[in-house]
Amino acid sequence: METIYLGIVLFLFVLAVFDLMVGVSNDAVNFLQSAVGAKAASFKTILFIAGIGIFIGAALSNGMMDIARHGIYQPEHFYFAEVMCILLAVMLTDVVLLDVFNTLGLPTSTTVSMVFELLGGTFALSLIKVYSDDTVGLGDLINTDKALSVIMAIFVSVAIAFFFGMLVQWLARVIFTFNYKKHMKYTIGLFGGIAATSIIYFMLIKGLKDSSFMTADNKAWIHDNTGMLIVTFFVFFTILMQVLHMLKVNVFKIVVLMGTFALALAFAGNDLVNFIGVPLAGYSSFVDYTTNGTAAGPDGFLMTSLLGPAKTPWYFLIGAGAIMVYSLCTSKKAHNVIKTSVDLSRQDEGEENFGSTPIARILVRSSMSLANGMSKIMPDSTKRWIETRFQKDEAIIADGAAFDLVRASINLVLAGLLIALGTSLKLPLSTTYVTFMVAMGTSLADRAWGRDSAVFRITGVLSVIGGWFITAGAAFTICFFVTLLIHFGGTVAIIALIALAVFLLIRSQVMYKKRKEKEKNSTTLRQQLMQSTNTDEILTLLRQHTREELVKVLEFTEENFERTSTSFLHENLRGLRRSMGSVKFEKQLLKQMKRNGTLAMCHLDNNTVLEKGLYYYQGNDFAGELVYSVGRLCEPCLEHIDNNFKPLDAIQKGEFADITEDIVSLIQVCRHRLEDNNYEDLETEIRKANDLNGQLAHLKREELQRIQGQNGSIKVSMVYLTMIQEAQNVVTYTINLMKVSRKFQMEE
Repeated sequence: METIYLGIVLFLFVLAVFDLMVGVSNDAVNFLQSAVGAKAASFKTILFIAGIGIFIGAALSNGMMDIARHGIYQPEHFYFAEVMCILLAVMLTDVVLLDVFNTLGLPTSTTVSMVFELLGGTFALSLIKVYSDDTVGLGDLINTDKALSVIMAIFVSVAIAFFFGMLVQWLARVIFTFNYKKHMKYTIGLFGGIAATSIIYFMLIKGLKDSSFMTADNKAWIHDNTGMLIVTFFVFFTILMQVLHMLKVNVFKIVVLMGTFALALAFAGNDLVNFIGVPLAGYSSFVDYTTNGTAAGPDGFLMTSLLGPAKTPWYFLIGAGAIMVYSLCTSKKAHNVIKTSVDLSRQDEGEENFGSTPIARILVRSSMSLANGMSKIMPDSTKRWIETRFQKDEAIIADGAAFDLVRASINLVLAGLLIALGTSLKLPLSTTYVTFMVAMGTSLADRAWGRDSAVFRITGVLSVIGGWFITAGAAFTICFFVTLLIHFGGTVAIIALIALAVFLLIRSQVMYKKRKEKEKNSTTLRQQLMQSTNTDEILTLLRQHTREELVKVLEFTEENFERTSTSFLHENLRGLRRSMGSVKFEKQLLKQMKRNGTLAMCHLDNNTVLEKGLYYYQGNDFAGELVYSVGRLCEPCLEHIDNNFKPLDAIQKGEFADITEDIVSLIQVCRHRLEDNNYEDLETEIRKANDLNGQLAHLKREELQRIQGQNGSIKVSMVYLTMIQEAQNVVTYTINLMKVSRKFQMEE
């Protein structure tokens, strides 16, 4: 029996390695987003500074390891076998769940995932224990007060971080303006002193408070002399920053890099519990069991020892730090998560990765109404003065950066202070939530969310926040059922779940690499398109980009027109539902394509826009009509089959099957022509399209005659007429797309 549990402990540490790598991929956004977004230094330099912070923070940390030992469950009421069951379920759930979010490029909270996984696993076993023993209740088994305080602190921090991010950034912008170099002769020393002091305070209170070298005397001395330390640091750094400014050193860059180091150190020192706290709790439980509990057996030995404080061996901390640094420097998923956060907070408009939602539109309209109301009661002189502080055309932003150094500094300093405040109040705030929401608040205050981009940015923020709630719900639910499976399934269930987790991780990596390889060329092209200033180059890139996008639309049309028709003829409900889902997804991609194209067209000179713009927009319109035609074809077919109505007769099936084959062949030929940018002999396809439309018109006349003769079901006839009409639309729009594409792609 001990061998089995030894194997579980070893596997927990294997999972911990994966969890460290996956967790860093997710949490890297916390301390890299501001420095990367403002381009405070080269990416390698930023990684180097963050890597040092991570390693030092991990090596010196004992962190909040106790939360995995007795923060959620009451260990004195759980036996060794039950504790190991919960801990294994938590790790299996955590690794897979975080990997899914990283693959999607969404930052989520490792703290939330761990807390809700522990809660879900504990709740599962608690229900079993309460059912079998009337003497204990859920309150005896679950540390409800602690769990509630953790959950409330995490979600309240979202609103607090956003509000103060918005307020402090607005004040900073009023002081420094976007042309900050003109307005920092005497204020920069004071700002640098406040920022550096805040960062040092943050490092002492949050980053090193529970470090392994911190003795009780050291903690007491820091606590008793906090005021004196803050004043000393403030005076020293104020003078130092003013001198550095006089020596032509960019103080904002120093603040940003200091803040990056401090947040990385605090992340490693305190969030380490999210990655190795559970395996260490399992290791501690196993040592206690083998030492004191073998006589009672795994189902009879209570884990009272977990009530004691955690004592983490130094080699575990050093190893964890090394793994995190390696993962930070090599993980592509980390860069993907950073990109999401940077894109949502960038100063200028560009490619928006999120669509528009009703709630985002309501929030924008409400905000505009509030702003207009405040504007009416504010004196005109005050409004004019404020406008002079927010001249975005004077912004000093590094080439390729998303925002300036002022905002990056506020992001880091304010996030650090809020996290330090939460820690001093013993509230386990999520560093992910705080840093992300501060960044969103500062970007809003900086007027980065213009009327043309606000709904998309808000949708993005709501998507990320929604992902956090999904994390909590998914972590609780999945771990709940995984715990039950392990409890009732025993060794067989453990082996099966381990195999499943390994399979999902490997599959995720393979799929992610394939998708990224496919997106790489397209992303590079879009970036070149947005960054270029030469009209000829922009037109060439836009033509290439348009070809690629329209080829995708024709590929979609070809696949889903054929699938819809074939599925209806064979009464395949699953195929029709799949086509309907594809139509909804394609409509979102179509909106994205149109937005990107419109932004690119704005970079062209007026003559080129007048000459080629009409053909470009017509091509987009025809592409959109193709997608909507497939949707209009699929919807009545799906409803007809879903209601089990009478199918087409044999003649109708034969007629439409033959013409479907010809239409798919036409779309395929047009797609290849568009792909190769070859419009020679396009007249052949035009004649073929006219012939197909003639055949479809003939089918329509025959069906109308059949209706007049009252032959067959009227429901069937109406669906069949709709199919013929939409097939005609698909043929017409395909050939029109080719005509306008030829005019847009070819030189006059």
